[in-house]
Amino acid sequence: MDNNLAQESNSKRGVRLGVTISIRSIRQLHCPKIFSLLTFSIGQNTYVDKIDRNNRLGACTQLKPSTCVLDPIPTNFFKEVSGVLIDNVLDTVNSSLDTGVFPDCLKTAVVKPLLKKNNLDPSALENFRPISNLPFLSKILELAVIMQLNDHLNKHTILDKFQSGFRTNHSTETALIKVVDDLRVNADRGHLFVLIQLDLSAAFDTIDHNILRNRLSGNVLNWFESYLAGRKFFVSCGNYNSKTHDILYGVPQGSILGPLLFSIYMLPLGQIISGHNVSYHSYADDTQLYLSIAHDDPDSLDSLTQCVTCISEWMNSNFLKLNKEKTEILVIGKNGYNEAIRNKLDALGLKVKTEVKSLGVTVDCNLNFKSHINQITRTAFFHLRNIAKVRPLISLKDAEKLVHAFVFSRQITVTQSSQEYPKKT
Repeated sequence: MDNNLAQESNSKRGVRLGVTISIRSIRQLHCPKIFSLLTFSIGQNTYVDKIDRNNRLGACTQLKPSTCVLDPIPTNFFKEVSGVLIDNVLDTVNSSLDTGVFPDCLKTAVVKPLLKKNNLDPSALENFRPISNLPFLSKILELAVIMQLNDHLNKHTILDKFQSGFRTNHSTETALIKVVDDLRVNADRGHLFVLIQLDLSAAFDTIDHNILRNRLSGNVLNWFESYLAGRKFFVSCGNYNSKTHDILYGVPQGSILGPLLFSIYMLPLGQIISGHNVSYHSYADDTQLYLSIAHDDPDSLDSLTQCVTCISEWMNSNFLKLNKEKTEILVIGKNGYNEAIRNKLDALGLKVKTEVKSLGVTVDCNLNFKSHINQITRTAFFHLRNIAKVRPLISLKDAEKLVHAFVFSRQITVTQSSQEYPKKT
């Protein structure tokens, strides 16, 4: 397609993405050669179409009404008068899609420190979690793009099928059920099972924009380049604001597109793991590797150790950090756990635990979940006692809401992941 025809096509149908998800940054790293030329394509006719009153913009009502201090009016009020403002919003969104430019005024994030737990020391900075907030209009604009981009990624099966984070019909529960089911199947066979919980340090904040743009290579990617470039933030605490600083790395925190861009950035990881014949499942930046080992084949553990080495090297080359201090190993099944296997695991320099925390659920080496159930029981009784204290002051309906919020929500997770205990032999 020549330049004139491309410009004409863009003016008619919006920004042409022509997105090709290509894994260019995988270096040799002593990994299988099949990764060196690996390319994912979602076709050459991918567009972000303009939107109208009846096309997708109505979904903005589903966005959380979180107001940013940079918003000209409160979000709740904006939703109430959206019928009056919709034409102006449409002009802004479609102008961005037409020109391939994300407005600079929507790129500034307000970061507020939030204490992780109420009983932590507020004088220690490490006890705070930074919460990033973006203007509401930026989320509407991102929503117009992500809904169409998601359709194309799903249509062409680009996303990792073992990635459960930020995807429709996927959750921490579905991820846990998949992993636990695999563990139990192999436990019934009498095999030894090795589970490794990978921990990344500030993964969303260290994404390299140049590498991400290489993942998204195609004919016209001006909009995404504009979306990532020139971002800023300032810290707001009480009545005080810090100076504005540039954001040079990472996907935009608090954004709608950020998690999907992170999943695209991490696409090569699944290919590397599969290349070593190791099973895995991910939820956002939490990845679990697991491998079944027959009693008479301890050498099969070598593929897992090689896989971890390859992952570490790939992460280093992609500005990600594998935190070995928090990366843990769980050995499930006592039969066959001999000194040879123990030495191979020790060579990784990782901690071998009797239980690990997996997406909020404590998994133990016997797969009986006793430790997790005991913890949930203690927490449930704690909340029930507190609800009982205020019960005379609230209605029955409000009491039911509190029980569902603080007790039943935890019970559902336990029930889904711990039902049908494996039979002991």
